[in-house]
Amino acid sequence: MHLELAQHGVSGPDDFEPAFRAMVEQQRVGALIEVPAVLFSERRRELADLAIKARLPTMLGARSEVEAGGLMTYVHSYSDMYRRAAAYVVKILKGAKPADLPVEQPTKFELVINLKTAKALGLTIPPSILARADEVIE
Repeated sequence: MHLELAQHGVSGPDDFEPAFRAMVEQQRVGALIEVPAVLFSERRRELADLAIKARLPTMLGARSEVEAGGLMTYVHSYSDMYRRAAAYVVKILKGAKPADLPVEQPTKFELVINLKTAKALGLTIPPSILARADEVIE
Protein backbone atom coordinates (compact mmCIF):
# COMPACT_ATOMS: atom_id res chain seq x y z
CA MET A 1 0.00 0.00 0.00
CA HIS A 2 3.09 2.22 0.13
CA LEU A 3 2.12 3.77 3.46
CA GLU A 4 4.59 5.42 5.74
CA LEU A 5 3.81 5.69 9.44
CA ALA A 6 4.77 8.66 11.57
CA GLN A 7 4.54 8.70 15.33
CA HIS A 8 3.94 11.79 17.42
CA GLY A 9 4.07 11.48 21.17
CA VAL A 10 2.35 14.01 23.36
CA SER A 11 2.58 14.30 27.11
CA GLY A 12 -0.04 16.97 27.66
CA PRO A 13 -2.52 19.33 25.99
CA ASP A 14 0.21 21.88 25.28
CA ASP A 15 1.75 19.37 22.86
CA PHE A 16 -1.37 19.02 20.68
CA GLU A 17 -1.00 22.06 18.43
CA PRO A 18 2.74 21.56 17.78
CA ALA A 19 2.09 17.88 16.97
CA PHE A 20 -0.65 18.75 14.47
CA ARG A 21 1.52 21.47 12.96
CA ALA A 22 4.40 19.00 12.53
CA MET A 23 2.12 16.35 11.04
CA VAL A 24 0.69 18.75 8.48
CA GLU A 25 3.56 21.09 7.65
CA GLN A 26 6.63 18.89 8.02
CA GLN A 27 5.47 15.36 7.34
CA ARG A 28 2.37 16.07 5.26
CA VAL A 29 0.45 13.18 6.80
CA GLY A 30 -2.85 12.22 5.20
CA ALA A 31 -4.73 10.85 8.21
CA LEU A 32 -4.48 10.34 11.95
CA ILE A 33 -4.98 7.12 13.89
CA GLU A 34 -5.20 7.73 17.60
CA VAL A 35 -3.97 5.30 20.20
CA PRO A 36 -6.66 5.41 22.92
CA ALA A 37 -5.59 7.29 26.05
CA VAL A 38 -7.32 9.14 28.87
CA LEU A 39 -5.61 12.38 27.83
CA PHE A 40 -7.20 12.23 24.37
CA SER A 41 -10.61 11.28 25.70
CA GLU A 42 -10.59 14.16 28.19
CA ARG A 43 -9.67 16.65 25.44
CA ARG A 44 -11.74 15.07 22.66
CA ARG A 45 -13.45 18.30 21.51
CA GLU A 46 -10.13 20.15 21.29
CA LEU A 47 -8.54 17.32 19.31
CA ALA A 48 -11.51 17.10 16.95
CA ASP A 49 -11.28 20.85 16.29
CA LEU A 50 -7.54 20.63 15.64
CA ALA A 51 -8.01 17.70 13.25
CA ILE A 52 -10.71 19.54 11.30
CA LYS A 53 -8.59 22.71 11.17
CA ALA A 54 -5.64 20.62 9.91
CA ARG A 55 -7.98 18.80 7.47
CA LEU A 56 -6.90 15.42 8.87
CA PRO A 57 -9.34 12.51 8.78
CA THR A 58 -9.19 10.70 12.13
CA MET A 59 -9.70 7.12 13.27
CA LEU A 60 -10.30 7.34 17.00
CA GLY A 61 -10.39 5.05 19.99
CA ALA A 62 -13.84 5.81 21.40
CA ARG A 63 -17.39 6.57 20.31
CA SER A 64 -17.41 9.69 22.54
CA GLU A 65 -14.58 11.17 20.48
CA VAL A 66 -16.60 10.78 17.28
CA GLU A 67 -19.61 12.33 19.00
CA ALA A 68 -17.32 15.26 19.91
CA GLY A 69 -16.41 15.84 16.25
CA GLY A 70 -13.90 13.16 15.27
CA LEU A 71 -14.44 11.38 11.96
CA MET A 72 -14.82 7.71 12.86
CA THR A 73 -14.12 4.84 15.20
CA TYR A 74 -14.16 1.07 14.90
CA VAL A 75 -13.81 -0.23 18.41
CA HIS A 76 -15.09 -2.97 20.68
CA SER A 77 -18.54 -2.39 22.13
CA TYR A 78 -18.15 -1.20 25.70
CA SER A 79 -21.76 -2.07 26.56
CA ASP A 80 -21.22 -5.62 25.32
CA MET A 81 -18.01 -5.93 27.34
CA TYR A 82 -19.77 -4.64 30.49
CA ARG A 83 -22.52 -7.25 30.07
CA ARG A 84 -19.93 -9.98 29.64
CA ALA A 85 -18.01 -8.72 32.69
CA ALA A 86 -21.22 -8.96 34.72
CA ALA A 87 -21.48 -12.63 33.76
CA TYR A 88 -17.96 -13.13 35.16
CA VAL A 89 -18.96 -11.44 38.41
CA VAL A 90 -21.94 -13.79 38.73
CA LYS A 91 -19.68 -16.82 38.22
CA ILE A 92 -17.24 -15.58 40.86
CA LEU A 93 -20.03 -14.85 43.33
CA LYS A 94 -21.28 -18.39 42.78
CA GLY A 95 -17.87 -19.77 43.76
CA ALA A 96 -15.78 -19.92 40.59
CA LYS A 97 -12.11 -19.14 41.03
CA PRO A 98 -11.12 -16.12 38.90
CA ALA A 99 -7.90 -17.88 37.87
CA ASP A 100 -9.96 -20.72 36.39
CA LEU A 101 -12.08 -18.47 34.18
CA PRO A 102 -10.94 -18.10 30.56
CA VAL A 103 -9.69 -14.80 29.21
CA GLU A 104 -12.11 -13.48 26.61
CA GLN A 105 -11.50 -11.26 23.62
CA PRO A 106 -14.06 -8.71 22.43
CA THR A 107 -16.49 -10.19 19.93
CA LYS A 108 -18.70 -7.20 19.11
CA PHE A 109 -17.29 -4.11 17.45
CA GLU A 110 -18.97 -0.85 16.47
CA LEU A 111 -18.32 1.40 13.49
CA VAL A 112 -19.41 4.99 14.17
CA ILE A 113 -19.06 7.70 11.51
CA ASN A 114 -19.58 11.44 11.88
CA LEU A 115 -20.95 12.79 8.58
CA LYS A 116 -20.80 16.40 9.78
CA THR A 117 -17.05 16.00 10.21
CA ALA A 118 -16.71 14.22 6.86
CA LYS A 119 -18.45 17.17 5.20
CA ALA A 120 -16.20 19.65 7.02
CA LEU A 121 -13.18 17.73 5.71
CA GLY A 122 -14.57 17.56 2.18
CA LEU A 123 -14.86 13.77 2.31
CA THR A 124 -17.56 11.58 0.83
CA ILE A 125 -18.09 8.35 2.72
CA PRO A 126 -19.12 5.60 0.29
CA PRO A 127 -22.68 4.31 0.75
CA SER A 128 -21.34 0.77 1.21
CA ILE A 129 -19.40 1.94 4.30
CA LEU A 130 -22.34 3.93 5.66
CA ALA A 131 -24.55 0.84 5.30
CA ARG A 132 -22.16 -1.14 7.49
CA ALA A 133 -21.95 1.54 10.20
CA ASP A 134 -23.60 0.85 13.54
CA GLU A 135 -24.23 4.57 13.92
CA VAL A 136 -24.01 7.54 11.59
CA ILE A 137 -23.94 10.98 13.18
CA GLU A 138 -25.54 13.55 10.87
